[in-house]
Amino acid sequence: GEDDRVFDPARSPADPALGAVADAFWRLPGARRSGHPFAFAARGPLADAVVGGPMPTPPHAPDSPVGRVRDADGQVLLLGVGHTEDTTLHLAELEGGAPYRAPKYVTVRGDDGRPRRVDYGENDHCCERFALADGWLRAAGAQREGPVGHAHARLVRARDVV
Repeated sequence: GEDDRVFDPARSPADPALGAVADAFWRLPGARRSGHPFAFAARGPLADAVVGGPMPTPPHAPDSPVGRVRDADGQVLLLGVGHTEDTTLHLAELEGGAPYRAPKYVTVRGDDGRPRRVDYGENDHCCERFALADGWLRAAGAQREGPVGHAHARLVRARDVV
């Protein structure tokens, strides 16, 4: 129905493209989730500052949760995935002046309670070449890697990614 198209931070699952870890994380006790469809979740003393604020467009702009993690000198943990899934690189694209945008929209609930469409341009494209970040970050000694269970993990400062 109509309500299924409108994001609800208390019940809407994470974007399937983000995977099972992201969908489980926002449900953890103490986790805070942004109140807009570009859902981001955080835990810890800066969680509210990271996920608060209005809906950013595009979703990975400097004033988004991704930008706030970078600004707070936070880290990116890639668990079982590589930099092709690293949304922090979309922030780097925007700040670097990437010229490409695809028309997108989300449906949100307006102040009057009715669904409304918000159109925006997003740097949405094939992220295959994001894998090059592994080499750059390894060469700089900026990325830690190792096994976590059966997954390969990467841990890197968001500032170093950008």
